[in-house]
Amino acid sequence: MVPMSEVHSEQLLAEVAALPSLPGVYRYFDAAGAVLYVGKARNLKRRVASYFQKNHGGTRIGHMIGKISRMETTVVRSEAEALLLENNLIKTLKPRYNILFRDDKSYPYLKITGVRDRDGSDGLAPASIPRLAYYRGATDRRHRYYGPYPSAWAVKESIQLLQKVFKLRTCEDTVYGNRTRPCLLYQIKRCSGPCVGHVAPADYAHDVANAEAFLRGETQQVLAELEGRMMQHAERLEFEQAAELRNRMSALSRVLHQQSVEIVDDKDVDILAVKVQGGKACVNLAMVRGGRHLGDRAYFPAHVEDASLLQQDVAADDDGGPAEGAGEGTLVPSVERQVLEAFIAQHYIEAPAPATLVLGEVVGRELIEAIAQQSSQRVTAVFQPRSQRRLWLEMAQKNADIQLARLLAEEGSQQARTRALVDALELAPDDLAQFRIECFDISHTAGEATQASCVVFEDHAMQNREYRRYNIEGITPGDDYAAMRQVLMRRYGKIAEAMAAEAQAPAPGDGGGADAPPGTAGARMPDLVLVDGGKGQVSMAREVFVELGLPLSLIVGVEKGEGRKVGLEELVFADGREKVYLGRDSAALMLVAQIRDEAHRFAITGMRAKRAKVRVGGSQLEDIPGVGPKRRARLLQRFGGIRGVAAASVEDLASVDGIARDLAEEIYRALH
Repeated sequence: MVPMSEVHSEQLLAEVAALPSLPGVYRYFDAAGAVLYVGKARNLKRRVASYFQKNHGGTRIGHMIGKISRMETTVVRSEAEALLLENNLIKTLKPRYNILFRDDKSYPYLKITGVRDRDGSDGLAPASIPRLAYYRGATDRRHRYYGPYPSAWAVKESIQLLQKVFKLRTCEDTVYGNRTRPCLLYQIKRCSGPCVGHVAPADYAHDVANAEAFLRGETQQVLAELEGRMMQHAERLEFEQAAELRNRMSALSRVLHQQSVEIVDDKDVDILAVKVQGGKACVNLAMVRGGRHLGDRAYFPAHVEDASLLQQDVAADDDGGPAEGAGEGTLVPSVERQVLEAFIAQHYIEAPAPATLVLGEVVGRELIEAIAQQSSQRVTAVFQPRSQRRLWLEMAQKNADIQLARLLAEEGSQQARTRALVDALELAPDDLAQFRIECFDISHTAGEATQASCVVFEDHAMQNREYRRYNIEGITPGDDYAAMRQVLMRRYGKIAEAMAAEAQAPAPGDGGGADAPPGTAGARMPDLVLVDGGKGQVSMAREVFVELGLPLSLIVGVEKGEGRKVGLEELVFADGREKVYLGRDSAALMLVAQIRDEAHRFAITGMRAKRAKVRVGGSQLEDIPGVGPKRRARLLQRFGGIRGVAAASVEDLASVDGIARDLAEEIYRALH
């Protein structure tokens, strides 16, 4: 076998030899510039050299190392910094051979609005009437946020609980400021009616403070405070108010009784269990906040098999010592540990870490230290929990087992559907997992805001990162055929041009050759092109493919059956084959319907968003120089919408925070 040192360029090997013996992060790239792998090292020189000194044979990892064309390295001050940088790069670059968890962007919070006192205490300004709200996004110091929560459902359940016990408002400020009588929530005793003065500001502030204390887990203090207020009302013979507080205490006691199994000394804890089976993995995250178990969420990483093989294949440093991060006496950390460490590092880069992590696998000490450094607080990892913590971990482990079993069953079913469709259409892909379908749909309302969608199915799953929307312009409103022609030309025009250039290129060694058009690097034609429509749309797709010189056998139309009933669809072909009805219970038809419905959903949501933007006139503000997203939001919030902004005077506009007189005059002119 050819040693790795003979596969790579002398320049690359010289760069490896010149690396310092310092902690850092390394990135490997292939000849096309795609990132292959990101890793960290406490000793860059020794770690990176181990990849190129060992003969990896014909393994998949050997194939990956053979594709390394260049590398980049970054030296850092400590192993903790290397770990954080490594996982930031993994989330950004999404390498093919790293364990990669999907980026959830942000997590939902329960938000209590209101301005803090000027002295910096946690009290509320007397004039503020805070409200409860579901929130997802960047936080603002003017408000208080509790969470994160594992799901939107968990936030909304908590809001309903706080409404029942503390009767805080949930209405928007614009609604609150314009009410003249209490709403339905007041009638069903879910709000105390501060909008019409049915509760004194001081009493409402007490309720807000108690709600926040409850969310922090200070339940006994809340009960004691409610009891004290109840006794005061009773002493003043205010029996109606005392009865109201008694009812609140009863409601809160019922909640605490229902969750008595959960109430322990822990306030904020994350419980993490991992399960690996069949080349797949699941990490189940359960959240405890304020002593209350809020629920859990399952995460399924990509590239588990390749990443674990890479870790095993380069397990030892050049001196034969243990792999970095492995426990004492072991050469390779278990796959479960690799997966859990990857999740912890990637998850807590953005999400705040609680004070306690209860873990189903032992992880490296340096990882916990790095997370604590990132969170600016002490983080304790518990590997052998007892009492309530042990019950939490057992529950999380059971959920991980169930979720992974469900995933494997669904993937098996989806693979069967892919195979059924391939067999029904008499196709013969080289690799069933690489079988790619792209489906198109057109959506508009009487010709308004026409959009086309393209969704992608590959590796037995919908690939939503590759979905695309196309704004259709320059056609007769409502002309679906012209819209289909435009989107197909835009989608496949450059790919067809690249394929033609490749076909005309001279053989290797002849020199010359045509360059591929820009924007086509890595692009390829799908194995099947679905269009939502019958003979008309298929005929239009046929015209486009003939013009581009693409094979007509790729085009399949999904024609609705009699009465447009689901399960009666027929497949229409562009290459002259007869229509095919697969049967209501056909696994192949189920897959086609799934992809077609996803294309329809994606198109119609985009069309509605575009239509709404046009109708409310939001773009009118965006087109005014100097009015960015923040100023636009302030204007719309102050005046209740674009019509209110248009009706405002220059003086009114200038009174909005961030809007100077000159800009107010510019806005007024633009809207009139």
